[in-house]
Amino acid sequence: MGRRSILVAAGWVATVAVATLIGLGAIRLVGESLTGTPGGVRSEAEIERALASPEAVPTGTTGTASVGPGTTSPAPSASSGVRRGFATDGGTAVAECGAGGVRLVSWAPAQGYRVRDVDRGPDDDVEVTFQGPTREYELKVRCIGSEPVAVADD
Repeated sequence: MGRRSILVAAGWVATVAVATLIGLGAIRLVGESLTGTPGGVRSEAEIERALASPEAVPTGTTGTASVGPGTTSPAPSASSGVRRGFATDGGTAVAECGAGGVRLVSWAPAQGYRVRDVDRGPDDDVEVTFQGPTREYELKVRCIGSEPVAVADD
């Protein structure tokens, strides 16, 4: 192998090394927003606690709230009632009670599941069905008093 071939190979290796170092430096500068989960990773118990306790909803908000991949529903109005989250192995949902009855505010399937059917309300009861490869989970919610409660399917 000639001297010229050795110089070309050494130049190529040096260029690759410099490009790799620049890329790693750029990722380090960008930080967690590119390589990590903002706010950290939550345990399953933390998620269930967060879904079980209703959050205060500001009144008079406008806009839309996400209810699933590619779908939206109107944001809660000043007449919105108590919100509560529900979790199954097939997915999660948030429901609220209001003047028109209960309505599903949002829902999301768990990994490996899809939403097969949704009755978002408002109505006397609402339900969402999560379909998995081997099992199906149906979540049905009614208002008891002014609080959403999961009930067994009739």
